[in-house]
Amino acid sequence: MNVSHASVHPVEDPPTTDGANAPMVRMKDTEGMPGTRGGLALRFFQFFFAAAALVVMATTSDFPSVSAFCYLVAAAGLQSMWSLLLAFIDIYALLVRRSLQNCRIVSLFTVGDGITSTLTFAAACASAGITVLIDNDLSSCSKNHCVQFETATAMAFISWFTALPSFFMNFWSLASR
Repeated sequence: MNVSHASVHPVEDPPTTDGANAPMVRMKDTEGMPGTRGGLALRFFQFFFAAAALVVMATTSDFPSVSAFCYLVAAAGLQSMWSLLLAFIDIYALLVRRSLQNCRIVSLFTVGDGITSTLTFAAACASAGITVLIDNDLSSCSKNHCVQFETATAMAFISWFTALPSFFMNFWSLASR
């Protein structure tokens, strides 16, 4: 009979599954998450494009007459301040080699990214609608600053496009815990 015995092939006890004694394994930081070079690059581009939208729109003399353009200036200003603040935090984390994968920090980043990206997208859509109205429907681009309005709107959309990966990476990090 070919049966192996415990004395011939010892078997170890399986590890317990309770959370108190389980070894902590930390996932590697994915590029684009807070505290990484990819995250810093995303924050820089968010800031750059939001600031460009803000400056281009604010340099026109007649943007205060349209509420959608005022909303774009406010949203781009908020997006640029938020992105600049988080870029400084990313720079600090990279310099001192700290991970920003704390649940509370990631929650704050996720909520902030979600709010600012939603506001930026809504402002860019509203401004795009007004720009199309002025250009195509009213045909009064010669009296307005259509090129500046379109440029600021495009910069706001690009800023929103660069804010989405930050939001999704932070949200994914929270959801995978």
